[in-house]
Amino acid sequence: MAGNEQLIADIMGAQQRVQQLFAYDRSDPLFSSHLTLSQFKILMLLSRHGSVSGSELAGMLGIGPAALSGIIDRLVQQDLVNRAEDLHDRRVRRIALSKKGAELIGSIFNAGEEKMRALLSRLSADELDLVSQATQLLVKAVEEELGSG
Repeated sequence: MAGNEQLIADIMGAQQRVQQLFAYDRSDPLFSSHLTLSQFKILMLLSRHGSVSGSELAGMLGIGPAALSGIIDRLVQQDLVNRAEDLHDRRVRRIALSKKGAELIGSIFNAGEEKMRALLSRLSADELDLVSQATQLLVKAVEEELGSG
């Protein structure tokens, strides 16, 4: 079992090193966006949940509606979110990603994709097959973990 623990430590170390090397790429849209952490959290939540009411969003963030309002105002000014009346209840304001906000989140999610493709293209067919098999095993383990949780 000690051998497995060493292999796990080696894999985790290699994964951390790859992440560190990718983090030095300042062309990453996350670094050039100038978002505050609160703004980034809001964009991530809207990306995941779509259009939500202000009170729902404040609840997800664990902040009050007044604090949320100022953050949303700044995101609206940057054209990253839209605020609109709820179709069923005019007292409720719904908040959603704008096209520009959705593009920004998409670019952040996919930031490492081109770099990873370039790195993988340097591997031989046998090495790519090995990486593919290992990746499929990881996906299967995650799916099983999520299915049992």
